[in-house]
Amino acid sequence: MLSHAHRVVIVGGGFGGLEAVSGLAGLRAEITLIDQRNYHLFQPLLYQVATASLSTSEIAWPIRNLVRGRSEVSTLLATVTGIDASARQVILSDGERVGYDTLVLATGAQHTYFGHDDWEGIAPGLKTLEDATTIRRRILLAFERAERAVDPGRQAANLTFVIVGAGPTGVELAGTIAELARSTLAPDFRRIDTRTARVILVEAGPRILPGFAEDLSAYAHKALEALGVEVVLERAVTNCTADGVTFADTFLPTRTIIWAAGVKASAAAAWLGVTADRAGRILVEPDLTVPGYPEIFAIGDTVAITGPTGDQVPGIAPAAKQEGAYVAKTIGRRLRGKPAPPPFRYCHQGSLATIGKRLAVIDFGRVRLRGSLAWWIWGFAHIYFLIGLKSRLSVALSWLWIHLRDQRGSRLITQGEVPTDKISPDLHSTAR
Repeated sequence: MLSHAHRVVIVGGGFGGLEAVSGLAGLRAEITLIDQRNYHLFQPLLYQVATASLSTSEIAWPIRNLVRGRSEVSTLLATVTGIDASARQVILSDGERVGYDTLVLATGAQHTYFGHDDWEGIAPGLKTLEDATTIRRRILLAFERAERAVDPGRQAANLTFVIVGAGPTGVELAGTIAELARSTLAPDFRRIDTRTARVILVEAGPRILPGFAEDLSAYAHKALEALGVEVVLERAVTNCTADGVTFADTFLPTRTIIWAAGVKASAAAAWLGVTADRAGRILVEPDLTVPGYPEIFAIGDTVAITGPTGDQVPGIAPAAKQEGAYVAKTIGRRLRGKPAPPPFRYCHQGSLATIGKRLAVIDFGRVRLRGSLAWWIWGFAHIYFLIGLKSRLSVALSWLWIHLRDQRGSRLITQGEVPTDKISPDLHSTAR
């Protein structure tokens, strides 16, 4: 038995980090959870905040509230900038150092522009609540600008929405923006017909949803086109400007570009000076420890590890939760003086993606579902994993209202002042 409480520091309050905190309950350990935001975010529904279907409070919860019943857990709102592995200390942006006996890195990922970081201000990605409200603001402002535009070219550019990347996030964004334009907003405007809006999904690869079976990918492609989405395949984006996007030597005027083309890991590998893959993910040992540092674990989007079939473990919430639970179990066995568990083994529980409010695809491996039934299963699965009865009821009611009335209740233009000079010279109010 240890004479003092073991110090466990967990960096990141996402799915993996919180699962590790949960699994460490009952141990003689002092746990410090560090995150640069004060909330836990349910990222699978982030696109619904970006497309005015849900509010921010429905998919995010204060971390302190989630762990308030755990007296051994301390929460720090801080940004980690490095690790002094020899001193076993985490370095924060203000210079403070936090000591650890065991460290768990669950630092997540961010979108990558493949060497074109200057595109970020023009084509925002979707990883945080700030990203979601920025995208929502740009989408809604585009319709407002189109309503005030006199020049047909400017109006058309404002009514053109380009999503780069056709993974689940890109597909979900494209389908929902198309429904927003064709159903929700159509009765609200007088000078424009929002149903004429163009929603264009650009993918550099040969098909959308490349992580799904080909038949489900083909189904999703046809379903998007039925919603009015233009799907452009095997065309890489070569430039993004405030005036439009260029792909395959074609320039398309647009005022709204959304980036969903790829992610890169945090700087955790650089902090430790260890080997990483092309996306910056640490190549961990089978027990999820960092090579050369048995006291440091890394999980979630921070790592690259293969599953039982030899395929890469996907960067999705269930994988992070399984890894977090495994790490907590390993730490517990170490503290109790018991043998280590077998190497981590990922159990794939299926891939899900929604296309529209009544359409989805689900790939369970041998079992594949599509259409309305898949949409209902997708909805129930997401509601189940939300935190708290209030959030589950709130999201369920929001979806029911959208399903029955085609109305989305979070169509608020917030986050700063409306750039009135770009809408019309005589519009000076601030939208809230």
